[in-house]
Amino acid sequence: MTMSSEKSDETPISAVRIQRLIVEVRGQRVLLDDTLATLYGVTTKRLNEQVSRNEDRFPDDFMIRLTWDEWESLRSQNATSKTGRGGRRYPPRAFTEHGTVMAANVLNSPTAVRASIQVVRAFVQFREMLASHKDLSRRLDTLERKYDAQFKAVFDAVRELMTPPVTERRPLGFRPPSPKKGK
Repeated sequence: MTMSSEKSDETPISAVRIQRLIVEVRGQRVLLDDTLATLYGVTTKRLNEQVSRNEDRFPDDFMIRLTWDEWESLRSQNATSKTGRGGRRYPPRAFTEHGTVMAANVLNSPTAVRASIQVVRAFVQFREMLASHKDLSRRLDTLERKYDAQFKAVFDAVRELMTPPVTERRPLGFRPPSPKKGK
């Protein structure tokens, strides 16, 4: 093992960086097989071999196989390179939080174990962030309802002030001047 690979083994990728790699597919947050393989320090081929050998450990809620359309959609969103340069023979696998842990177990390497800890932390932070956003949204809805009820009179008064008063208008059109007396 070279010095550079030893150093990269000691410094796992941060959970914040992993969060940027998580994508949403079919309403689930997942990591794609090539991303997960990179995080775990193996090739995508090696990861997929181990998953295939241990398919019973990866039920549908742990891993899904993307369709070609889903894969193309993700590729266009992320501006990845063009096809036809080696490419994939099969659409990628997408691993949920539980699937990423199971993948680390079937790989059984120290790098995969350390990286899986960061991956789980990233998923947990995502859940916490989502929960706080839902709570904030709920609070804003409550405030908005209170705000509307309390200030209805103010809004009505402002609208009344914005409406110009109705004045007596002169009829439109030309009216010749009335003749003056004495001329």
